[in-house]
Amino acid sequence: MTEREYERMNRRRRRKKQHRKEIFFLMIVLVLLIAGGGMLLNSLLGQPPTVLSGMEDKEEDSQQPDGTVIAGQLDQEPPNGSVPDIAVDLAHLYSRYAVLVDCGSGRILAQHDAQDRIYPASMTKIMTAVLAVENTSDMEEVVTVPEDIFPQLYAEDASMAGFLPGERARLRDLLYGILLPSGAECCQTFARRIAGSETAFVDLMNRKAEELGLVNTHFCNATGLHDPDHYSTAEDIASLLRYALQNRTFREAFTGNRYSVAPSELHPEGFTFVSTMFPYMDSADVTGGRILGGKTGYTEEAGQCLASLAEICGKEYILVTAKADGTHETEQFHILDAQNVYNQIGAGIGLNTDGASGAGNEGDHWWEDEQNE
Repeated sequence: MTEREYERMNRRRRRKKQHRKEIFFLMIVLVLLIAGGGMLLNSLLGQPPTVLSGMEDKEEDSQQPDGTVIAGQLDQEPPNGSVPDIAVDLAHLYSRYAVLVDCGSGRILAQHDAQDRIYPASMTKIMTAVLAVENTSDMEEVVTVPEDIFPQLYAEDASMAGFLPGERARLRDLLYGILLPSGAECCQTFARRIAGSETAFVDLMNRKAEELGLVNTHFCNATGLHDPDHYSTAEDIASLLRYALQNRTFREAFTGNRYSVAPSELHPEGFTFVSTMFPYMDSADVTGGRILGGKTGYTEEAGQCLASLAEICGKEYILVTAKADGTHETEQFHILDAQNVYNQIGAGIGLNTDGASGAGNEGDHWWEDEQNE
């Protein structure tokens, strides 16, 4: 091979090598343009850049590296309408068990050990209130709070709404007494009125649980006081709350902040009780929305529990958490968890808080400005 031929061969090799580099570079540019176009389209459509996508058709749970689990659906039927995928971390809450559900579709957006057995404590009273409204035709009916229920409730140190033995009260007052101050005497009064005894009422509770498909739930009482055989799961409680919120009377009571009881002979001027959740919040506002209501629970065995409802960017979400370490006297970690998760949702959707509605943060007790008469 002559020197000239060798030089021509080298030039061909260099041209081929350069051509391959140019093709490789063009492929990289094309990939970047496609990815950038997708991000631009998401931005124009208002979609957050940090979503966990591609989960819609997965039936089994998907474990994320940080422990967050995105699950399937609470209901068997496919969800109606579009539910955005949201990156939410439930694995690093104070609460050991948690589930986040889109209230409209019933789709589970995130969960952490949500099918493990828990003690529901006073979240039990959601079922008690469901049976109360479904078995009452007139909420203005006046009944007598039985005197003989009080000794045992006092002995068990059950939470009370403030009604006195033998007091005459409207059923509506007793319903709010169940859901706001978590009054055990209100639960027992409804149980006696509806079924004749708490034992018979508990049979109705378990029958209703079976009807709703709460296969991992079993009740032993109407109040949530601890019993080893009184159990549920975070997922079952979320399903129960979603069902309950379809009832207008239940929803109005569940989303109340405080309530004034009508005057009676034993309370001539009436009296007022407040939610066990709202007073522990500086504000009900969260990023892009507002916490609408919640039912707290606590026993030593159950830890701090909370089933709550929030509206964020026009959509409603249910969060159920259980087994946060704490008591009535400590920081309310279950409420901090709710604020944490709902703020994550708002941040993930990409909203700002400027347009969020809410009671604001004025005064020591903002929630006292909203009273149900």
